[in-house]
Amino acid sequence: MNRLPDTGHSYWMRTAALPSFPPLSGAAEADVAVIGSGIVGLSTAWELARAGLTVTVLEADRLAGGVTGHTTGKLTALHTAVYDTLRSKHGEDAARRYAESQGAALRHVIEVAEELGIDCELERRPALTYCEQPEGVGALRAEAEAARSAGLSASFVTETGLPFPVAGAVRVEDQAQFHPLKYLRGLVHEIVALGGRIHEGTRVTELDDGDPCRLTTDSGATVSARHVVVATHHPVFDHALLATRLTQHRDLVIAGPLPAHRDPGGMYITEEGGKRSVRTSPLADGSRLLIVTGEAFTPGEGGDTDAGYARLQAWTEQHFPDVTIAHRWAAQDNSATDTLPLIGAMPGGGENVYVATGFAGWGMTGGVLAGTVIASLVNGEEEPWGGLYDPGRLGSALRSAPTLLKAQWETGKHFVKDRLDTLGEGTNGPVESLRPGEGTVVRAGGKPCAVHRDDRGGLHAVSAVCTHLGCLVAFNNAERTWECPCHGSRFGIDGRILQGPALRPLERRDPGEL
Repeated sequence: MNRLPDTGHSYWMRTAALPSFPPLSGAAEADVAVIGSGIVGLSTAWELARAGLTVTVLEADRLAGGVTGHTTGKLTALHTAVYDTLRSKHGEDAARRYAESQGAALRHVIEVAEELGIDCELERRPALTYCEQPEGVGALRAEAEAARSAGLSASFVTETGLPFPVAGAVRVEDQAQFHPLKYLRGLVHEIVALGGRIHEGTRVTELDDGDPCRLTTDSGATVSARHVVVATHHPVFDHALLATRLTQHRDLVIAGPLPAHRDPGGMYITEEGGKRSVRTSPLADGSRLLIVTGEAFTPGEGGDTDAGYARLQAWTEQHFPDVTIAHRWAAQDNSATDTLPLIGAMPGGGENVYVATGFAGWGMTGGVLAGTVIASLVNGEEEPWGGLYDPGRLGSALRSAPTLLKAQWETGKHFVKDRLDTLGEGTNGPVESLRPGEGTVVRAGGKPCAVHRDDRGGLHAVSAVCTHLGCLVAFNNAERTWECPCHGSRFGIDGRILQGPALRPLERRDPGEL
């Protein structure tokens, strides 16, 4: 097995240079302030800017550098096996509206790319959900029937373009894939041309949902706006405790060049074997970039992420022996406990605060959909999908109570265990035994301390208590990050925030006091 490249920026981030923007300073005003610059934030900002509103986008780090920058870039209404679940949980009409809305988002990307002349490597491809084990065939037959009833061109097939046999698959024609950051780069240029303002390196730390709303940033700069959109993947401002209705998962991604004649000719996914997702993207020399995703895990659970990469690599090299892995990265997603994303007015957040979250790994169509839904609400128009995605919905939340309770049990278990656990010699062994690249959580001076030994042997120590709601972080050995198992916040070894909902970094500790 070849050695994997170091983790770092995704292929998309390496091949699409987005423009840079200065941090916000002083006081600003806008019709709409958008917090977050992923596909939700930028899609919403563009929809509103072209409607004639003044828009300010505030990004804590760099444009599209979070979840969107680490996606696999699929544009499809076939979301693994969602339609049979939707039909049973919410009814035939909800499944139909879900299919219509996701298909509308896919078509919207195609139309916008054509309208704005955005070259984003957009290709039409079929999407397939497959299984290799015969035990999975019944569920996929049911999914194909449910997807057809919802209005998709779905069929059950037993032959695919994959280089190995499958027991069965749901196939939906005429879906799409693209380079997500090249698409968003086009939106950014248009937002600026329409008078929109964008600020990177600007973390919003306070939201006053008055009239107007007032945002305060970590530098003390402020924005007053009639409307606020919280587009931070996991909502960093959460008056209605939407976090209790979300679960987190993280997927590993590897990619490498593949001869064009080996292209499997579609977008594939299975939940078997820790999940496997396969698709390709065009390369300049005429070959294809094979992108394989899998080994899903809950961030902060403390597993061996390097071992997950090794399993994903072994699977890829077994099925695609012509590939040499050239890139690896990881993506994080959250899912709503009742299956449907949460898009619309923030419950308990005032009349003019909006949120979009819970896309369950399908944020490309979901994010574009969110932009159109929120733009309609801001403009005082009727929400186009009949409240299907309303974050304030109660009926579906009650119907999903078992799933919600299970999610909260897991969070509560971590919270209580963290306070009872003495940590002994450390979650991954004592500090003295740490090898370069490793990390552990110990108690120092009676307080949990997260300790990492760098490649030169130096120690780095920060508080192990997540600044969001106080759960203990765990070490991700492949990405060398500290991750919270409760709500997915991620921190660098120096404690800086890599991913919310945390708004404050981990407090630094003196390694000499360990």
